Amino acid sequence: MYLRQSSIIPTFVLQQEDENDMETMFDTLLQLPLFQGLAQEDFTCILEKVKLHFTKHKPGELLIAEGSPCHELVFVLKGEVASSTSSADSSYSFTEYFPAPCLLEAHSMFGMHTKYASSYRAKTEVHTVSISKSFAVKELFNYEIFRLNYMNIVSNRTQMLHNRLWALSGDTPETRILHFILSHTERLSGEKTVKIKMEDLAQIVNLPRTAVSKALNSLQAKGRVELHRGEIVIPDVERLV
Repeated sequence: MYLRQSSIIPTFVLQQEDENDMETMFDTLLQLPLFQGLAQEDFTCILEKVKLHFTKHKPGELLIAEGSPCHELVFVLKGEVASSTSSADSSYSFTEYFPAPCLLEAHSMFGMHTKYASSYRAKTEVHTVSISKSFAVKELFNYEIFRLNYMNIVSNRTQMLHNRLWALSGDTPETRILHFILSHTERLSGEKTVKIKMEDLAQIVNLPRTAVSKALNSLQAKGRVELHRGEIVIPDVERLV
């Protein structure tokens, strides 16, 4: 096991951190769906074999760039990350915020396109630990509970996206806009930010610009969104559901 520094943090600082912090990191890993149900002795055996890459990131620091190869499992153990995803033509983007503990894009490690679909940046100081794809394949997938957990994570996401794809967009301007927002949301909780021009949104939801403007103002009056220049902020996406 070894430590990796992203920000310029002296090695001795990391080495002198309380051993309790390391134990807390391991406890946090066990809280994640990927490791839930794994026997303590199996987890201990894994830790004896794996090279865990611990990294500290300063606020604002880029953890993962959109389009970069996904060749490891990245776990956020402390802090909060901002996930940003851009449309194919870069006409709009979505930003979400994921608090620890969480796993970043487990579904991107396999398939035809093994690249990250989003970029991830530290919103606060963030602590991450990563496990290489090669170790996951050779060692972790030998454990049935790990295989089942991984398949459940990927399957649940696929089912969620399928349900959203076939959900009705609604007849009113407000429901069309809400459907657009929710269909691009990875997690139905927390704050979201959509950077988009009014004319682009109008084209996407197939409505006149005036109708979109009126609907957005109505949603703002209800406290469901906040409007800024070229930006729509959703304080709590659960209020849109």
